[in-house]
Amino acid sequence: MESKDHHHSGAAARSAAAEEAPAPRVLIVTAVAAEREAVLRGLAGSRRFDVIAAGAGPAAAASGTAAALAAGSYGCVVSAGIGGGFPGRAPVGSLVVASEMRDAALGAETPEGFRSAAELGFGSVSVPAPGGTVQALAAALAAAGLTVSTGTVLTVSTATGTAGTAAALAARHPEAAAEGMEGHGVAVAAQALGIAALELRAISNPVGPRDRAAWKINEALDALAAAAAILREVL
Repeated sequence: MESKDHHHSGAAARSAAAEEAPAPRVLIVTAVAAEREAVLRGLAGSRRFDVIAAGAGPAAAASGTAAALAAGSYGCVVSAGIGGGFPGRAPVGSLVVASEMRDAALGAETPEGFRSAAELGFGSVSVPAPGGTVQALAAALAAAGLTVSTGTVLTVSTATGTAGTAAALAARHPEAAAEGMEGHGVAVAAQALGIAALELRAISNPVGPRDRAAWKINEALDALAAAAAILREVL
């Protein structure tokens, strides 16, 4: 029969082991190597994070995320990279933490204009991010002196390049802060396995007329690296 002392010591050991249990691993999914390198620079060798470059666009993002999740055990997935910011919501050089990841292109044109797949009854086009984590991350980024906003991040397969398209997107999604090409794909793959998903965008250009010469890609990658350092503290 187990003695009370032995029972108490065993319970204490189990309690201590629980307290020392490692934090869940985090998968970060970027599109291209330059984004992956910026994230790795910010993570500074932290072994809790795995960072992959899955390719550009929602299909590559979803398939790459699904494959990585099937091969490992993760508590959270983050879609991270540079993107376009909606004027008045997310200036160039700032960061956006998505409150939701929404596919802005999945739907149909109708005589009344674009209607999303959700409006047509074909299922959801949006995955919400965990609100508490979004707010904690945004607060930590701001406390580190980084300019940050929260809002919907739109996933597009064709990056916006005209004032007309930018205006149409802003009218359909007034809560949108940024656009990227992977977030919703990453989030759908994570959602299928019951894993929380986040999206983090560093703004390299305004959403609107395409002027690649004016993009601040290096500045955005530096902001992404700085944000990745904060991810180590929050996730």
